[in-house]
Amino acid sequence: MKNPDKDWVKKRLMNATVIIMSAFSVLLMRFVYLQMIQGDEYRRLSENNCIRLQSVPASRGLIYDRNGTLLVDNIPSFDLKIILQDAEPVTDTINVLADLTELPIEELTERVDAGKKFSIYKPLLLKRNITRDQLAVVEAHNFELPGVKVDVEPMRNYIYKMSAAHVIGYIGEVNSQELENNNYPDVRSGDSVGRYGAEKAFQNILHGKRGGRQVEVDASGRLVRVIKTVDPIPGKNILLTIDSKLQQKTELIMEGKSGAIVAIDPSNGDVLAMVSLPSFDLNDFIGGISSKNWKSLLANPDKPLSNKAIQGEYPPASTYKIVTAMAALEEGVADINTTRFCSGEYKYGNRVYRCWKKWGHGRVNIVQALEKSCDVFFYRAGEDLGVDTLAKYAHGCWLGRATQIELANERSGLIPTAAWKKRRFGTSWQGGETLSIAIGQGFDLVTPLQMAIFIAAIGNDGTIYRPKILKSIQDYNQSKTSYIDMKPEVLGGLPASKQTLKLVKEALLKVVDSESGTARLIRIEGIDIAGKTGTAQVFTLTKRDRDSKRKLDYHLRDHAWFVCYAPAEKPVIAVSVIIEHGEHGSTTAAPLASEVIRTWLEIKGMMPNAK
Repeated sequence: MKNPDKDWVKKRLMNATVIIMSAFSVLLMRFVYLQMIQGDEYRRLSENNCIRLQSVPASRGLIYDRNGTLLVDNIPSFDLKIILQDAEPVTDTINVLADLTELPIEELTERVDAGKKFSIYKPLLLKRNITRDQLAVVEAHNFELPGVKVDVEPMRNYIYKMSAAHVIGYIGEVNSQELENNNYPDVRSGDSVGRYGAEKAFQNILHGKRGGRQVEVDASGRLVRVIKTVDPIPGKNILLTIDSKLQQKTELIMEGKSGAIVAIDPSNGDVLAMVSLPSFDLNDFIGGISSKNWKSLLANPDKPLSNKAIQGEYPPASTYKIVTAMAALEEGVADINTTRFCSGEYKYGNRVYRCWKKWGHGRVNIVQALEKSCDVFFYRAGEDLGVDTLAKYAHGCWLGRATQIELANERSGLIPTAAWKKRRFGTSWQGGETLSIAIGQGFDLVTPLQMAIFIAAIGNDGTIYRPKILKSIQDYNQSKTSYIDMKPEVLGGLPASKQTLKLVKEALLKVVDSESGTARLIRIEGIDIAGKTGTAQVFTLTKRDRDSKRKLDYHLRDHAWFVCYAPAEKPVIAVSVIIEHGEHGSTTAAPLASEVIRTWLEIKGMMPNAK
């Protein structure tokens, strides 16, 4: 008989053997699957878990003034970042990070959610320029924050804060749409790009080229060693055309006012100073401007974010009489012997058009009319010329046209024609409107920059230069102190003969030098200034309004204009000034232009009393 106990043991051994063999078969099959079928994929994941390629950002190029005075540099920024692959579970890591650093959990979560659409192996910026206390906390709790790290990267530093803010501009973080559209090659998530001013205009020059390094990390993403490094190429430095001393002095003399001043070198179009007030602090934009500050800037009725030098459009007022005089002389409507009698008013149709001097200027010729800014003389000249002829000369003087300066969002102003009005309003041009246009009122709109290049062209005998703010670029092919200078560009020439320009220049000189000139109070001893005043109406005044103008609301008062160049014989500076609601060009705008000229001549050692 068989032994039942022995059979039972044998059966159990066979069952165990089958189970063990089955288990080994499963393990063998899994091993084959992992090694032979999925081997390449897991090898890639393994290598990525220990060997990483890290991008190294390039330092942004520095910005100097025309003399090499540093305006913008870079300082270290402690940037808090996270690698999502290493931070699992991400939610727990973010909660711990928020508790330790006291950063808003909502802000961190929003950053993480936005970054999930990009690579989980690349560092995602959570917070730029954290405090040293936050840095210390993160470093002290390194093992509790897998995937979290702090990189030291260069950060923009605007040395003079609000000075030349509209010229220099600022940078801002690139957004996801720009990254997806590849608007900025060699830019990664978390990087900053130029958003305004020179920072935007010369983004490709200033940005530089990224470097990289191959590193070994542990399972938590912490750096073990650096294997290989390719150094980044820093952005090129640039010199702007502005002179920081003149810029700051101009800002100082204009303090508390709203408007713009532009100073240009008449010989080449270099912008020596460009002031738009009120201004803003460039450093507020580093790392992203706060919602409170941004709303405050947007709510300010004086528009501090607008560069009024290129975006402010104003009626040119009596400064436009230069164009009318030029057109009248060129078209034969008037010459030096032509005189008109000004009684203080001119009746056209059923309306009376008044001169600014209510008792009139008497009989004047074209030079005297410019000198004294006689409205009646130019009413009649405009009537003889017509709106389209005036527009032709205005466009020839580069008014109503973008100057092509490098700065973005320049406005072109408006020089009306009969056809323009028909298109815009569906009505015909009226003769009385031409009278208003002839003295720079009505539909006429210009920018301070346009007026600056116009008056500069008169001073240099007719050449209209393209205004520029870039003087030179650092040349990496040579030493770091070698720069490539930007050459002047000519836009065109004034539509006027030498004889016409001679008469116009004679009149503009008398505006300041003559006892009857409208800007006689701004003379500088030993320096001849040639210029033209203007008072631009914000809205049409009734006789009662004119008699009580001082009681008008501030935002209803006239704008004050003055354009000029000096020294008159061989000018080295041309200046355009617009003071919003300053009322009188002769007493508000002209004195500021005189101070700008004095400052520049002192800087250049050209003042008569300079030693």
